[in-house]
Amino acid sequence: MNNLCTDVGYLSLNKKDELLCGDHVEVVHSSWGEDVQGFTIAVLADGLGSGVKASILSTLTAKIIATMMANSLTVEDCVVTIAATLPVCKIREMAYSTFTIIRITENLDAEIIQYDNPQVILLRHGKNFPYTTITETIGKKKIYKTRLKVREDDTFIAISDGVIHAGIGKSLNFGWLREDIISFIEEAYEQKYTAKTLSSILLNKCYSLYGGEPGDDTTICTVKIRRRQPINLLIGPPEKPSEVQKMMALFFAKEGKHIVCGGTTSSLAAQFLGKPLLTGIPRYIDPDIPPVASIEGVDVVTEGVITINRVLDYARDYNKDNENYAHWNYGKDGASLIARLLFEEATDINFYVGKAVNPAHQNPDLPIGFNIKMRLVEELASCLKAMGKQIKVSYF
Repeated sequence: MNNLCTDVGYLSLNKKDELLCGDHVEVVHSSWGEDVQGFTIAVLADGLGSGVKASILSTLTAKIIATMMANSLTVEDCVVTIAATLPVCKIREMAYSTFTIIRITENLDAEIIQYDNPQVILLRHGKNFPYTTITETIGKKKIYKTRLKVREDDTFIAISDGVIHAGIGKSLNFGWLREDIISFIEEAYEQKYTAKTLSSILLNKCYSLYGGEPGDDTTICTVKIRRRQPINLLIGPPEKPSEVQKMMALFFAKEGKHIVCGGTTSSLAAQFLGKPLLTGIPRYIDPDIPPVASIEGVDVVTEGVITINRVLDYARDYNKDNENYAHWNYGKDGASLIARLLFEEATDINFYVGKAVNPAHQNPDLPIGFNIKMRLVEELASCLKAMGKQIKVSYF
């Protein structure tokens, strides 16, 4: 097992006045094992036309391909199954759905399989990297295949034709040409950006070119090879005071950055490290979020439940449209600092959760129940898993 991981992030725009998107992305991850190769498969399918029919058929296409390839079937098997399952437009004599497949095996090898979608863009060191394709005809369909070794920070960008149609008849005469898309993403690229962030940047540009009224379903799916980055988050003191030393020792022994949440928890962490807990003059950067503190040896020190609740709000939004990206990406409050670490930097996140009851939370006038901390952590962990993070939660 190497120290790399595969980060996948995708977003879509619906065609103007359509409730459903005619594109669909399906992602399948396989865990590592002694006799099992770890892999990630991302499939972007683009249904012909728009609306309900396109949405159903693109969804079927993506799910069929992802499921079959995850079970070691060949692309030939996938194409034959799709041809037998989905209809062909009698007027245009075209399949109802095109597709792009990106399969990363053991974070070392990439396979790109493309049928009638715009060609995948590959960035290496932030610059366009031309790659060789082999053409095969399968079931009267011209399929383009590519195999290559991946490197750290290689970024694969799969797009539907809504991207290249952006701006037609409005800001651009002939749509957004491939070379212009590449120039834009090269200029916007930063190594720290996650796959989801890069997809957001590109999709926002498409929305702008469409003048806020997309003329076609538009989807970007980014797959990025990243070095693993562990982040550790401690919240709440342990249920038994005798467990404090054990909890702190395990937490601070972990590789990676460390986040401590909660007033009592921060005091215990400071005592364990033998360093002062510095609060200074409170700065309410966000009036709804308590100010941060600092401890030498800890990367971020914040209040507990209120701050984590805001992080959870950001995480829910991140997994949808990522509309709050600008707020937490540039904010200096505790919730924004944690969100950046968990969403942007982290690939592996370790939660250390103390189960001690906070007397302040027993006040009947406060809208905080006994299990609020547990619920927040569990839901946040679930959201982070949906982002593709590796999560481990330890209770004390």
